[in-house]
Amino acid sequence: MNREEGLELLKQHVKTDNLINHCLAVEAIMRGLAEYLHEDVEKFGLAGLLHDIDYDVTADDPHRHSLLGAEILTEIGIDPEIVQAVKVHNDMHGLERITLLDKTLWAADPVSGFITAAALVRPDKSLAEVQLKSLKKRFKETAFARGANREQMKSCTELGLELDQYLEIALQSMQKISAQLGL
Repeated sequence: MNREEGLELLKQHVKTDNLINHCLAVEAIMRGLAEYLHEDVEKFGLAGLLHDIDYDVTADDPHRHSLLGAEILTEIGIDPEIVQAVKVHNDMHGLERITLLDKTLWAADPVSGFITAAALVRPDKSLAEVQLKSLKKRFKETAFARGANREQMKSCTELGLELDQYLEIALQSMQKISAQLGL
């Protein structure tokens, strides 16, 4: 499946603009991390794009989230490594993240919301002026973007990245698609 087909599939299952934007942001971050890690950019991007494909249906049932997504992706023949990464990105199931793809998706998921929140508190509500310095400051503020799990973001060390590197890659990746995100 190519990226355009993946986006079409996502839009068939996800109707919420904010959730589509989240998936686009995670896709961009996954692509940026894959490039940095010398991994398959298309595979990593597709995992990010499709990771919450079931969320409109499972938002009120977190025990089904990602399991249903994995079923949907398996049924249409998506690469099993992508299916596995989608399945294990929900910590509620207690499934081990084994592959680099698993670990990258786990780390990328919360940082998209964190960076979006950093943009939205700016007067211009834009990603263009968000800087690493402000992200590092906000990271220490537990009340800021409370839903963005700091421990999950710190798992970037399992990718061989320091927090600063990880935040910078994620920020630059989202800035590249800021117009698409409306930020």
